[in-house]
Amino acid sequence: MPSVAETFLFSRFARIATVGLLIIAAFSAWRGAFTAAVTAVVCAGMIWARYRAEIATGNSSLIIAARLLNLLFLVALAPAILTHAPGLAQWSYIFPLSAFALWPLPWAGILILPYLALVIAAGLDASLGPDRHQFVACALLAVLLSGIFVFLREYKTRQLAPLRRTDELTQAASRDYLSADLHKEIQRSEREGIEMAVLLIGLDIHRGDALPEDDIHAILPRIGRYLHSQLRDFDSYYRVADLQFLAILPGTNTAEATRKAEVVRKGLRNLLESHEMDMTVSAGVAGLNIGDDAESLQRAAARALQRAQQQGGNRTQSFSAWSGADATEQQSEADPHD
Repeated sequence: MPSVAETFLFSRFARIATVGLLIIAAFSAWRGAFTAAVTAVVCAGMIWARYRAEIATGNSSLIIAARLLNLLFLVALAPAILTHAPGLAQWSYIFPLSAFALWPLPWAGILILPYLALVIAAGLDASLGPDRHQFVACALLAVLLSGIFVFLREYKTRQLAPLRRTDELTQAASRDYLSADLHKEIQRSEREGIEMAVLLIGLDIHRGDALPEDDIHAILPRIGRYLHSQLRDFDSYYRVADLQFLAILPGTNTAEATRKAEVVRKGLRNLLESHEMDMTVSAGVAGLNIGDDAESLQRAAARALQRAQQQGGNRTQSFSAWSGADATEQQSEADPHD
């Protein structure tokens, strides 16, 4: 998840760059340079689609749109590169950086190859005059600088990874670390011969209900603080979805975890009611059994939560690996006033 500073800077850059490119497009169209105008609009579309995808938490349709525009950008540049069209070929310097920004690294490397082929072909065309050598040098420099940018970006990501274990909104641990941490806890439980359980708690969203997203995102920090106050120092909890949290409870059997989940569930329900949000909460509990791994334990808790919500929600359900996917060891009653 990007930091607040990164989001702020990215949003300002995206808006200023988009407006600037649209102004360039309008000026180019006024001068009759329609190809340059279209190119500027395509670049503006790439930046804006990527920006909207970022604030929409990686919206796949917007990311696909930005990548399609990037491909269109290369197609539009191809004739200009091969003919070294004055005032237009220089737009190609942007392509390497845009490719690395929009595509995964292997795909970006593949897209750079046809770009380099076009640049080399232009450099070998003697009819373009001596200026072609300067163009080739600038294009290769653009690729080199883009590569340096990618290296610094990856280096920064790896260096800051340990500092990004927590979700900024709820202070829960990041989902990226869940499987690894759960695997370590399973190994420790098996090595020391102690019990362990996980609980998955989620807000009940029924089909057809309107989702008050603004209200929910406003209360998520309070939900995170409440979970932190209810868990022990050696417990850990993770935000696994917008409205779901998973907690690892070492040294706790299924019955104890179910009782704990019921306390947490009712507390969250009261918290929502205190903020005038008429929403219920359900929880799924799964205990560690022989042969369980991180993935199977998460699936068991998810099935238990799904079962609780299928029964109307507002309840806690525990999963029994010995009795099949839909069986339960213990089930709490829904709150009578609901």
